[in-house]
Amino acid sequence: MTRTISVDQARRITLGAQGFAEKRPTGRVDRRHLRKVMNRLNLLQLDSVPVVIRTQYLPLFSRLGPYNTDLLDRVAYRDDEWFESWAHEASLLPVTAEPLMRWSKARAEAGETWKGLVDLAANEGAYVERVLEEVTDRGPLSAGDLSDPRPRSGDWWGARSMGQLALDWLFRIGAVGIRRTEGFEKRFDLLDRIVPAHIRAIPTPTEHEAHRELLMASARAFGIGTPACLIDYYRLPKREARQRLSELIEDGRLEVVTVRGLDRPSIWHPEARTPRTIGARALVSPFDPIVWNRDRAKALFDFEYRIEIYVPKHKRVYGYYVLPFLLGDRLVGRVDVKTDRAGRVLRVHAAYAEPDVDRAHVAAELRHELEALAALVGVDDVDIGERGDLASLLRAAR
Repeated sequence: MTRTISVDQARRITLGAQGFAEKRPTGRVDRRHLRKVMNRLNLLQLDSVPVVIRTQYLPLFSRLGPYNTDLLDRVAYRDDEWFESWAHEASLLPVTAEPLMRWSKARAEAGETWKGLVDLAANEGAYVERVLEEVTDRGPLSAGDLSDPRPRSGDWWGARSMGQLALDWLFRIGAVGIRRTEGFEKRFDLLDRIVPAHIRAIPTPTEHEAHRELLMASARAFGIGTPACLIDYYRLPKREARQRLSELIEDGRLEVVTVRGLDRPSIWHPEARTPRTIGARALVSPFDPIVWNRDRAKALFDFEYRIEIYVPKHKRVYGYYVLPFLLGDRLVGRVDVKTDRAGRVLRVHAAYAEPDVDRAHVAAELRHELEALAALVGVDDVDIGERGDLASLLRAAR
């Protein structure tokens, strides 16, 4: 017999596991707070679109409130506590996770990555080797810093140079890592100069072992989730990962539970707790773990969500760059937001409430969070537009 819980309980379990059951710091946010969030989430997804602020900064804001984003850059790219890797897309992970990601790099080196990179390595091996030697001697380097960047154009890769492709290949196979400079620009350096020697000295786990531990990390980060959700956290190979999940359940490290109203079993991490209440108030990145799997957002929050950046303007429902609004343990609204850096204003183009919420209460709480977001991105004011059923209430709220 499996235990049975409600959707409300499942939602509180995952929000608790993700850090939303805790109060935000009342004083200055320091690197200890950032480490605590990273240790809960295990990774921060990266994205280069800076409509509001680059997405890796937002999950920390959602859980901690406004903080100095330069601190994330110092922790990740200068102090080398975190490193970039392909995980849930391009992501930042703790350097302690590096051994668990070696399987992915081995697969890339065996040809399981973008065909253009594989072809480059096969056909231009001598050039790739020279690029690696140059990074070794002169790194960290951007592609433009290479003595022979070899511009190229006219194919699927567009205007990307051969130097860029060579560096991307070396990154995929784990020979180099990435440091970021101001403007999110990549600088490639030897991974050996980013990941500490004592971690590099750890014996490489088998792919089987790595997948098991990554699934445990996914389950710990979510508290509870369907097999598909846990596999998606690190984008593991589906068939093999399902086998590893079965083994973990058989070993008693994970437990199958039934969530009433959901049409598929869920998997519960035995360390997960069920908070009695969640007192969160947070604007959430489109790439935050609580919403990045759209089926999961629908199942747990009854929240239909999609990113409309690539939808033609006349077909958008809510807007270009829309942030969900978490209040308590529910997603109660969404706002189409953009940072106007020149005007030093956070522009709210549209604001919408979910059905059956107290719109006046949601607007009052959302106003506070928008002002906190303005502080994060370093602007002086919040400008509320006309669109959406929360717009007029937001303008009136102070």
